[in-house]
Amino acid sequence: MKRTVSALMLAAVCSLGSAQAAEDSAPADLVKAAQAEGAVWSLAMPDAWANWKETWEDITRIYGIEHVDTDMSSAQEIAKFDAERNNPTGDIGDIGQAFADVAVKKGVTQPYKPTTWDSIPDWAKDADGHWCLAYTGTIAFMTNTELVKNPPKSWADLLKGDYKITVGDVGIAAQANNAVLAAAYGLGGDEKNLKPALEFFGELAKQGRLLFTDPSLANLEKGEVEVALLWDFNALSYRDKVDASKFVVTIPAEGSVTSGYTTIINKYAAHPNAAKLAREFIFSDKGQINLARGYARPIRSDVVLPEDVKARLIPDDQYVNARPVSDFAAWEQSSRRLPRMWQEYVLIHQQ
Repeated sequence: MKRTVSALMLAAVCSLGSAQAAEDSAPADLVKAAQAEGAVWSLAMPDAWANWKETWEDITRIYGIEHVDTDMSSAQEIAKFDAERNNPTGDIGDIGQAFADVAVKKGVTQPYKPTTWDSIPDWAKDADGHWCLAYTGTIAFMTNTELVKNPPKSWADLLKGDYKITVGDVGIAAQANNAVLAAAYGLGGDEKNLKPALEFFGELAKQGRLLFTDPSLANLEKGEVEVALLWDFNALSYRDKVDASKFVVTIPAEGSVTSGYTTIINKYAAHPNAAKLAREFIFSDKGQINLARGYARPIRSDVVLPEDVKARLIPDDQYVNARPVSDFAAWEQSSRRLPRMWQEYVLIHQQ
């Protein structure tokens, strides 16, 4: 589709080459309206997370739209949209999938379906376009091969090992909570039934092999983590920041949980068209590749990743038994009970 651009930006567009220009299918009227607004204010889309840096640089370079980000949690984003209805300072935000329906019910979002809408899986989007996941994360094992000679590939391997497993702060940290759900999926449970996972972690605690420290980059650099349970994009990023030769990242064979992050556009946005254009770009081929460069798994499976980008990610065949949450209401209820259940099944055995 032919795009309308300002003369000021024409040279910049040409410099990107015809290949990238072809990838950009943003509607011309949306581009014109967004350029008239001139800016986009994002929440929780900082440079270091999922390679947002490159996406914002592309949007500024191609369209001449300035960008500012303010980092915060998903809950804070929704509250900010609601509190600033008359004086908004955020146009678009990035929130966890579990918060998507919360934002819609709060009445602070507006719909927009990008032109690549049909290639987004049904489970990963709201029917009206209020939210749609741009990328996903799956709970993985991250193993220090200098400390563990036989890296685990399954939950069964974890139980039979002689190394320590770092799970994080279950009951508080979303990543740790999802590690419990991932184990439930792999061991025959689900959102309503976390018992298989709780019994599994309880047995690890009995063996004195379960650690509750944060599987952070700093602790990995110190060599204090043997096997950690992490989102795959965190594990891959940490791996390459510390030493890729020392770590292996694997999706548990029996099953794991896949969740994701979605943009939400503020119903009261000061720059609504620029926010829509940002979503349009995020779901373009180039935008999806940018996310993959940040180790996030793009939601669109029809995007062909460059070989150097694909090599940074875990092979597709490891994800065959990973699945998204199917009952968010049940998972929300289980999450509320998780701190007490964790105490009863697991912490009671802490050594």
